[in-house]
Amino acid sequence: MRYTVTGKNFEVTEALKDIAVAKISKMEKFFNTETSAIITMSVDKKVHKIEVTIPIKGSVIRAEEHEETMYAAIDLVVDKLERQLIKHRSKIVDRHRHSDAFKNTYLDYEEEEEEGKLEIVRSKRFAMKPMDAEEACMELELLGHDFFVFRSSETDEVNVVYKRKNGTFGLIEPEI
Repeated sequence: MRYTVTGKNFEVTEALKDIAVAKISKMEKFFNTETSAIITMSVDKKVHKIEVTIPIKGSVIRAEEHEETMYAAIDLVVDKLERQLIKHRSKIVDRHRHSDAFKNTYLDYEEEEEEGKLEIVRSKRFAMKPMDAEEACMELELLGHDFFVFRSSETDEVNVVYKRKNGTFGLIEPEI
């Protein structure tokens, strides 16, 4: 894999760069050598953030984490990427999509069964300003997420907009 490491709001030291590449290089067993990984590190108000984006033909594998230290964030983002890859492996194999970006060892990888193990590992709180569904869709696109929770300016209820598989948007409203 090829790696591009950049920093926002701080200078990425050579040691930090080496650690990030070493940890993420564990996933080289899944990808071909032509695959690239874009690693962006930033610090904002003592919160360290790392984003890893791995573009593959027709899709993107992406994960981000926020932690008190960059080292902890790197560990968490690697775990998140590995879970994403294993979770979506069967979809890639079944549809024979994008399989040229991966090594055969990844496509043949046996998924470990984790029965009944549901665990909340992170919880978020954020302020919700009232907005309409169209504005929420624009926020969703800007953030690059699959869904966006917002407070409706019309009903003052909590709603969710989400991106559908065909590229359109859906809206979830509570029943009154």
